[in-house]
Amino acid sequence: MIKLIILGIIAGAFFSTTFVLNELMSVSGGHWLWSASLRYFFMILFLGLILLFQGGVQRIIDIFKLFISNYIFWTISGTIGFGFFYALICFSADFSPAWVIAATWQFTVVATLFVLMFFGKKFPKKIWLFSLIIFIGVCLVNLAHMETFDLKALLLGGIPILIASFCYPIGNQLVWEAKNGNHKNVPQIKSKLLNNAFNKVFLLSLGSLPLWFILLVIIQPSSPSNSQIINTALVALFSGVFATSIFLYARNIAKDSNEIAAVDATQASEVVFALIGGMVLFSNSSLNLISIIGLGLIMIGLFLFTKYQNA
Repeated sequence: MIKLIILGIIAGAFFSTTFVLNELMSVSGGHWLWSASLRYFFMILFLGLILLFQGGVQRIIDIFKLFISNYIFWTISGTIGFGFFYALICFSADFSPAWVIAATWQFTVVATLFVLMFFGKKFPKKIWLFSLIIFIGVCLVNLAHMETFDLKALLLGGIPILIASFCYPIGNQLVWEAKNGNHKNVPQIKSKLLNNAFNKVFLLSLGSLPLWFILLVIIQPSSPSNSQIINTALVALFSGVFATSIFLYARNIAKDSNEIAAVDATQASEVVFALIGGMVLFSNSSLNLISIIGLGLIMIGLFLFTKYQNA
C-alpha cells in the first residue's frame, strides 16, 4: 500500500501541471477546446514513440488490432474517461484559477466511491471516513483563499469539474473491469497488452478522438497560438503520459477495491502542487494556518489508508 500511495502522489505532482498550465493558456487567450484536444493529439504522438521504442512496429500493429476488435468499448471508455473529463477541466479554466479547479477536482475521491459501488464493489465504512477527511482537508485549503472566490467561479468553474470528477473514475474503472473483472455489461479483454500502462493510455486516447473531431467541427475555434501549442505539448507529456501512466499502473497493481480507492485518493496531492505552481507563476496567496490544517488533514487521510491496509 505504501508503494501505491507514493506512486499516486508522484502522479499527482505531474497531474497538477494540467491545472497550472491550463490557467496560463486561458490567461493568454487560448481557446479551451484547443487546450483539451491538442493534449490528446500530442499524447498519441508521444505514446506512439514510446511504444515503438518498447516493442517496435509490431507493438503498434497489435494495439491497433486490439482497438479495432473492441472499438465500441474503447470509444465509450475513452470518450468518458479522457474526453468528457478533460473537456470539462479545460472549459473551467476560463472561469476559475488553477487552485479552485485542483481543489474542486478532489471531489473525485468521493465520486470514485460511488463509481465503485455502481460497479458492485464493496468496502468498509472506514474507507468513506478516510475519503471524507481528505475532502474536508481540501475544502479547508481553499477556505483560506475565499477572498478570491466568487459565484461565477463556482457555477462555471465548479460544476463542470464535479461532473468531470465522475467521468474520470468511470473511464478508468471500465478499463479495470475489462481486464480484471467479470461485470456482465463490460466486455472482457484478457490481452497481455493491458498489462502495460502506456498501452492502455494510448488506447483510451484513440478512443477520445471522435469526440475531439466532433467538437472542433461544431465549435470551430480560432487557430491556437504557438505558446498554446507548446503548453499543451507539455501538459500531454507531464500529465497525459507520465502522470496518467503512473496512476493507471498503480491502479492496475491494486489488489482490491480498498486499494483502488486509496490510489484514487492520492489525487488530493494535486491541490498542494497546484497551489505551489500558482504561487510561482501567478503570485497567488501564500499558505496560512487554515491552509496548513487542511494540508495536514489530507496527509492524515492518506496515512489512515496506509495504516488500515497494513493493520
